[in-house]
Amino acid sequence: MRIAVYSHRAYEADTLDRALREAGIDALALESRLDVRTAALAAGTEAVCAFVNDDLSAPVLEALAAGGVRGIALRCAGFNNVDLDAARRLGLRVLRVPAYSPAAVAEHALALMLTLNRKTHRAYQRVREGNLALDGLVGFDLEHKTVAVVGAGRIGTALVRILAGLGCRVLAVDPQPDPALRARVEALGGVFVPLDEALPQADVISLHCPLTAATKHLVDARRLAAMKPRAMLINTSRGGLVDTKALIAALKRRHLGAVGLDVYEEEAGLFDRDLSERGIDDDVFARLLTFPNVLVTAHQGFLTREALTQIAATTVMNLQAIDRGEPAAERELG
Repeated sequence: MRIAVYSHRAYEADTLDRALREAGIDALALESRLDVRTAALAAGTEAVCAFVNDDLSAPVLEALAAGGVRGIALRCAGFNNVDLDAARRLGLRVLRVPAYSPAAVAEHALALMLTLNRKTHRAYQRVREGNLALDGLVGFDLEHKTVAVVGAGRIGTALVRILAGLGCRVLAVDPQPDPALRARVEALGGVFVPLDEALPQADVISLHCPLTAATKHLVDARRLAAMKPRAMLINTSRGGLVDTKALIAALKRRHLGAVGLDVYEEEAGLFDRDLSERGIDDDVFARLLTFPNVLVTAHQGFLTREALTQIAATTVMNLQAIDRGEPAAERELG
């Protein structure tokens, strides 16, 4: 089987590349993102392996199908970048990695919380510059604080477990929680409440839900205003869950205490690229970076050895299912 791997990065060499070789899959590794211009590079391959910010809209899928591609293997859980209706129309199978390491993303969310709270990123820079003063570095005890976990899936539930261990009061928000996960959250002391009931109570709000038509700008100007003054907002899910311009307005009026983002609405043109020489052209993103209480990481929540290993293993299974025409259970979309 011959495939094209888009958005390929060096950090995948020890996991994805090795797994593909061991499975006997001939992979064309492409650093380029998948879009209308680069789709032709996959001509003659049977499947495409795509990542979170690759473009899988109808025109791209049509170009892939015309070149002989029969299936798409996503190296991620989210699929908001895929036109599933077009894929069905073209007879393209689309498979994903529904779970790799929930702990990886949950722990990254915690890292953002603790870094922003105790200001360790600012302290690190100060000490390197010879400034050992403590002024401006006051945080708070996370113990006994109320944290709203929005989205009680595998990742959200993993975060609930961590927060329960820290002694937090956890409010879980999910309109249709999986019964087994709901029972686990409640066993850990989490209480399920509607989003608009959770926001005024929470000292910290952490987002862990997929991006759909219903969740687009879930956190908008109204919900930002409903948050407790000086609350902390964390988003490690999808950038489109937050209305970025409304977020900036809330930061400007000093309503929010801190914001930690591992995702951004327009990240496809920014993240996973070295822009240190060229600079950042996105004015909205650049404005976000001017706030001292905002911490941004470039969609690295998944980036652990364990998660990469699981992503590679599941991706190989998905490619083999495409090659053999086998069903792929919960991993198949459409």
